[in-house]
Amino acid sequence: MLSGLECVREQVPLADRTWLNVGGPAQFFAEPGSVEELLAIITRCRNEGMQVRLLGGGSKVLVRDEGVAGVVLALTDPCFSKIQLAGRKVTVGGGAPLAHAITVTVGAGLAGLEPLVGIPGTVGGALHGNAGSHGGDIGQWTCHATVLTRDGKVLPRERGDLVFAYRESSLDELVILEAQFELEEEDPVEVTKRMQKQWIVKKANLPMDHENTGCIFKNPRGMSAGMLIDQCGLKGEQIGAVEVSQRHANFFVAKQGATAKEVLQLIDLVRNRVAERMGVELETEIEIW
Repeated sequence: MLSGLECVREQVPLADRTWLNVGGPAQFFAEPGSVEELLAIITRCRNEGMQVRLLGGGSKVLVRDEGVAGVVLALTDPCFSKIQLAGRKVTVGGGAPLAHAITVTVGAGLAGLEPLVGIPGTVGGALHGNAGSHGGDIGQWTCHATVLTRDGKVLPRERGDLVFAYRESSLDELVILEAQFELEEEDPVEVTKRMQKQWIVKKANLPMDHENTGCIFKNPRGMSAGMLIDQCGLKGEQIGAVEVSQRHANFFVAKQGATAKEVLQLIDLVRNRVAERMGVELETEIEIW
């Protein structure tokens, strides 16, 4: 069906491309080397009625055990990760790691993105879900974006077109090709110190680096999902090889041999227990494919 497109492979495992490290393969997996190649894939998929998904850093995705039908795209080529500085403005490719964008802007004495330190994934994924922390979110600094629609059209999105809310945005097209942020000039040393302090605080409360983990639920308005789960006594709750993290209750840890089915069962258990005991309906932050 997708013959002739060299960047497309069949039955590619996805588990090791996600933070939870569970789930089955993609029917087709594509890593385009240019915008033109990306457009060719989108056009072919549209003509053949195939579903297309975009995989960024894999921190917010749970792949079901049976895998994913259609095409999964990954913008791993450097052409999708460029970062350009011009005064207070920085233009960043949607495939660039958010951590890299933060490092570059902080080093240039541009403040605004440093509260996002420690948030995994790509800039495109961060914009799609309006990633944020107590110090603010990525949307408040965004002044422009270029997107690729599912119809294969490349379109600009100006500040007036953009709407950002808690963990969501109006940037819901298939691909965010690039975005422009307008930041604040500040002493690089001061911004770096602030970033380092924030990272130390976050690191102390997160699961260990060697663990396969995922942040599962959105925080209900004015509340902490992790605190609600903890108050229900669910830290350490386990189904199969998947457990609620002992360090932060809104993270699940997938141990060796874990399955996506076990993750889904634990999601249901936690959601039901919190609803019964706390009267709050938790909404998943992680996307289930």
